Amino acid sequence: MKGKQAALKWLRGLSKLGVVIVSMGVLIITIAWLSGMFEDKIQPGWNQSDGLRLTGQATDVVHEVEKSYVEEAIGTLKASSRTIVSSKLLSSIEEITVVAGDEVETGQVLVRMDDKEYQSRLAQAKRALEAATANREQAEKQFSRVQQLQRQNAASRSDFDNASRDVQVTVAEEARAMQAVREAEVMLSYATINAAKSGRIVDRSAEPGDIAQPGQPILTLYDANSLRLEAPVMEHLAVKLKSGDELDVFVDALNRQFKATVDEIVPQADAPSRSFLVKASLPKSDDLYEGMFGRLLIPSGERRHLCLNTDAIVRIGQLEFVDVVLPDQTIERRMIKSGSLGMPGRQEVLSGVDVGEQVVLHTANQSSSTVKDGEKDGKDE
Repeated sequence: MKGKQAALKWLRGLSKLGVVIVSMGVLIITIAWLSGMFEDKIQPGWNQSDGLRLTGQATDVVHEVEKSYVEEAIGTLKASSRTIVSSKLLSSIEEITVVAGDEVETGQVLVRMDDKEYQSRLAQAKRALEAATANREQAEKQFSRVQQLQRQNAASRSDFDNASRDVQVTVAEEARAMQAVREAEVMLSYATINAAKSGRIVDRSAEPGDIAQPGQPILTLYDANSLRLEAPVMEHLAVKLKSGDELDVFVDALNRQFKATVDEIVPQADAPSRSFLVKASLPKSDDLYEGMFGRLLIPSGERRHLCLNTDAIVRIGQLEFVDVVLPDQTIERRMIKSGSLGMPGRQEVLSGVDVGEQVVLHTANQSSSTVKDGEKDGKDE
């Protein structure tokens, strides 16, 4: 009995061991299959492809040229001559004769205020002047009479002095009344606001019926001849500029370029940005408005770069290639990175070719055929 039990235990252990061994074998075979042990291997190394050869296609040479380099300074158009129109009186607005965008001339009426109160004050001042004038005339007549009586020893010295004093007092009162009339006339003139200079209305801050307060803006105008681009310019460029230099300004909204003259360079650098504020005046134009975006184009010297014929560039999606002719007349396709367009028919190249290398020129059909051949070579390899 005991012998049978021992044999059973030994068989169970042997079966478990067999299961483990089989499982390990299956795992090892699976790993080997996943790692590609049962597939043909490609020996490491590089095989030279026969490739394409130059067979009469048109070619061109990569040239090295010098080009003026321009840096941009971003700025905003602002007016150097800007006027805030406000009232000197506390009064209601009767009429505003202009709206935003209107061109005004010097002396043109802009705003009319309610002037009834100031007309009344002027009338009172004039009546007071008439009374003062009458008092002076009466005092002068009285002085003349007293003076004649004194010559006849019929008036005392005290009467003469009193008459003389009355003349002086009435003359002073008349002068004060005249000044009050002038003051009332000036206050009345403030009820009509005229343009102090020619310019363009850019903002209207009040409407008829509003109460105007002294110093509160009613209109804003600027001189269209005083527009200039204000732009922060990096230190290494700003130190090379001086007042009177002529630069170009490009206005993106108009897609136009304007000639500008450096008008002012603020003699203090901005520490965080390491830049100077440069102000360049622009010519008068009906298309330019304050607040527009502009770019100040600053020449920063000459630089050398490579360029090639645009017909040599083959574009596949967003990638750019050229076919370079090697010394053994085989054609090698290279990926390049192009820059900006230069003169018509020429393209700046930033990387991928060297000066003096020969590249194949493509027409539309040749480019399509070359692309297919290149794709086929890639598949064959």
